[in-house]
Amino acid sequence: MYEKELEIAQAIARKAGALILEYYAKEIIAEEKLGVDNFYEPVTEADRMASRLIVDALSEAFPDDAVLSEEEKDDPLARLTKKRAWIIDPIDGTAGFVQKDGDFAVHIGLAEGGEPVAGIVYLPNFDVMYFASKGSGTFVVRDGETIKLSVSKKDRFAQMKLAVTRHHWSNRMNRVIKEFGFRNHCRRGSVGLKIGLIAEGKCDIYIHLSPRTKLWDICAPQIILEEAGGKLTDIFGSRARYDIEDLQNHNGILASNGVAHDEAVKRLRPILTEFGRMRVKTTGKAST
Repeated sequence: MYEKELEIAQAIARKAGALILEYYAKEIIAEEKLGVDNFYEPVTEADRMASRLIVDALSEAFPDDAVLSEEEKDDPLARLTKKRAWIIDPIDGTAGFVQKDGDFAVHIGLAEGGEPVAGIVYLPNFDVMYFASKGSGTFVVRDGETIKLSVSKKDRFAQMKLAVTRHHWSNRMNRVIKEFGFRNHCRRGSVGLKIGLIAEGKCDIYIHLSPRTKLWDICAPQIILEEAGGKLTDIFGSRARYDIEDLQNHNGILASNGVAHDEAVKRLRPILTEFGRMRVKTTGKAST
């Protein structure tokens, strides 16, 4: 299923990636925008132009679907009347794009009935494409070769490699690392890139405490991870839904190979209490 959707999404992502790389080769000027969480965050012309390319192409190919992009104004009343919604992050990891460290990705996810059913994460700087659809597995295209992916089987935190953010490190993460006993970690940008590493078995778990990510950061990565055998929830253990008005991941991200996911949720509880973190209830359907 979803072969047509994946084929079209991959082609669009490659076109967007080529456009993004044109900007990447030049001097990048970052501006500040006020996000849906009322915090300022960086944005570039490349974000906006890639968004417009992706949104226009998806709208033309799938006129009956909703399309939500980080760089476009959301209309929840219209979006939530649709059975399917494309959820787009034209450049996931704008900080890495601006700093030219290579760690940025194009996310194109498809949600149906509030659940992710297909997605691609494309890394233009590395020309690496992750893709998955419900019931069909996860694959990566690298150096012209397509490989089916599967997560690792590691079940002890001391053996696991932790994927952590490159650009937003906090002392709280040091506390988490100590409590879990992680001995190895990998600092990379882009949520999609880090979750792709877990899908490949190169990393085993990703803990993102911040409430600042949005649905477009996790929709495509979630189906990619789950079809590789992993699991993605918030840090309290609840699954995301993509048919809600609230776009913010107030409760962070926990992604893993799935083997010790429930144990990770339990291990996090006292730490979150120590930090004063309480589960935030997200708003549901848009009101008329």
